[in-house]
Amino acid sequence: MNGGVMVTGLLFDYPDGRTALNGLDLSIEDGERVALIGPNGAGKTTLALHLNGILRARRGEIGVGGLEMTEENLAEIRRRVGLVFQDSNDQLFMPTVREDVAFGPANLGLRGEELEARVVDALEAVDGLEFADRPPHHLSGGEKRRAALATVLAMEPAVLVFDEPSSGLDPAGRRELIEMLRRLPMTQILITHDMALALELCTRAVIVSDGRVVASGHTGEILRDADLLARYRLEFPHAPNPGMPLHPG
Repeated sequence: MNGGVMVTGLLFDYPDGRTALNGLDLSIEDGERVALIGPNGAGKTTLALHLNGILRARRGEIGVGGLEMTEENLAEIRRRVGLVFQDSNDQLFMPTVREDVAFGPANLGLRGEELEARVVDALEAVDGLEFADRPPHHLSGGEKRRAALATVLAMEPAVLVFDEPSSGLDPAGRRELIEMLRRLPMTQILITHDMALALELCTRAVIVSDGRVVASGHTGEILRDADLLARYRLEFPHAPNPGMPLHPG
């Protein structure tokens, strides 16, 4: 399934009158892994909620794999675009992880062996079979993040949108997550303040500020531009080595 994303002229105002998206344009190729970076309040999470149809723009167009975001296509768009929220508790609400992972496919009508196979495949993708029958609230932070990811993978999305994937994870959990995301073949959009993660995982970085895309390019090139980062209140935790590759291998 094509996971290309096209966003054109997106405008969105919150009820308090604040403009969150101000004519935002963004194009992402099928299978590309892109980091969305920018200061707090730039519109990154608002954009993510539009890609899945949770929020609807005042003006502009969104397409996923050539399918336009319309009322008629909304259910299919939501199946194609999987959101993994920053707080895993927002996605884990059933008595066991297995039931959480089965929830979405069951709502699509899957039953019996087909449903079980979908659940097992999603849990295997996150190395989560070992905690499949445990209550989500008994999991560690890293395990919850993996379980939340499995609930999204069970829907077999073409696009994975991750809001602050490394937030709250210890170094081991962060490394496990990076390796899992590296293995996943679908288009990935990572909203993150973790510049080292962006550099390691993403071939392209896109800076969003004041509801618009203000810079886009190879991640290494973007993160080496100290003036550009400073202009948008971003900072790499250490200066990237001049010999560092321009994008992940």
